[in-house]
Amino acid sequence: MTTEVPAQENTILVVDDTPTNLQVLFDLLSAHGYRVAIAKNGETALQRLETSQPSLILLDVMMPGIDGFETCQRIKANPNTCDIPVFFMTALSDPVDKVKGFSLGAVDYITKPIQNEEVLARIQVHLQLRSANRIMEQRTQELQQALVNLQKAQLQLVQGEKMSALGQLVAGIAHEINNPVNFIHANITHVREYVQNLLDFLCLYQHHYPQPIAEIQERAAEIDVKFLQQDLLKILKSMEIGSDRIRDLVLSLRNFSRLDEAECKQVDIHEGIENTLLILQHRLKAKPHFPAIQIIRDYGQLPAIECYPGQLNQVFMNIFSNAIDALEEAKIDSPTITIRTSMVSGWVTISIIDNGVGIPENIRDQLFNPFFTTKPVGKGTGLGLSISYQIITEKHGGKIDCYSTFGKGTEFIVQIPISQRTSLFPH
Repeated sequence: MTTEVPAQENTILVVDDTPTNLQVLFDLLSAHGYRVAIAKNGETALQRLETSQPSLILLDVMMPGIDGFETCQRIKANPNTCDIPVFFMTALSDPVDKVKGFSLGAVDYITKPIQNEEVLARIQVHLQLRSANRIMEQRTQELQQALVNLQKAQLQLVQGEKMSALGQLVAGIAHEINNPVNFIHANITHVREYVQNLLDFLCLYQHHYPQPIAEIQERAAEIDVKFLQQDLLKILKSMEIGSDRIRDLVLSLRNFSRLDEAECKQVDIHEGIENTLLILQHRLKAKPHFPAIQIIRDYGQLPAIECYPGQLNQVFMNIFSNAIDALEEAKIDSPTITIRTSMVSGWVTISIIDNGVGIPENIRDQLFNPFFTTKPVGKGTGLGLSISYQIITEKHGGKIDCYSTFGKGTEFIVQIPISQRTSLFPH
């Protein structure tokens, strides 16, 4: 499936006060399968837009009443019509007028008299781009809603069940996000192919007609055809990079959940930490009244660790989330989370340190108790660290400790054996 929309599914509104021009464009566009609506002035065009919206507007500049510039300005000021591509049609060649038109939101200029092939090619390119952008916006909204639903579901899950069920939820959401992302990525490839075909067609024309009429040469110079050829492909490349970034996030969600790795197996601990940080990236970024949180990594050389990957990732999620909460509460200039890993005598140590507000001693003694929390109602349930304690001590035969100085920061130290056959705690 591609983003190309058949011509008969597109309506083009032609606005011109000259009947001859209207007839020429009506015949040309109708002959190529487009539905055509016409308006003889700006007022009529704006009235038509109140009841139906075309896919693209061809707008004459010089008209009685409100001219094309003002008409375009009103179209772009209306939230319901602002995303409709507008082409200006004019016999004017003054660069000032063109700059004014682009500043008002027009996407292209067509110089009269109309060159049929050029007009059709430009219309096709912009319709494809608009279709691709609308699909991207729709999928982005779906992704945002899916993430919102995930956050809500996480809160409900923590209140009703142990955090061990989070892995299944995250994996399910990742699967649902993966489908629209793949759709976007596949269609960008088709759009790039179609655009390349149009550009190749233009190059073929230039090859066989290297010296076209003066008007075409002037027009090519005005719109800087070479720049358009290069920049259009760059834009598509940027869109492709964006979709790849979302696919990487989906992969991290899947790796975080480790739904297919519910059994004890050997994994890279650092990979689990990085996947968790990627999921929390939105909380690490700078906010209007809070700087970005710096992550300092001091990783040691670790072998593959025998563990329950999904559950261990949940421990990392709980500790990182609490550290971020503490840093936001501290409101310091340089919030930092330091991660250190090391291995001694068959045991791995993961240390996570923040420079936040710290934890008073009387509270620190209760951190791992079920349902104990210092957070306001609705923000925490007191299950996160309790479940983390069970995962480390009961499932992995390890230890988890908290060291903190009130007002200076907190350190969580997790220790687990490299192999689950190890039964003695480290010294």
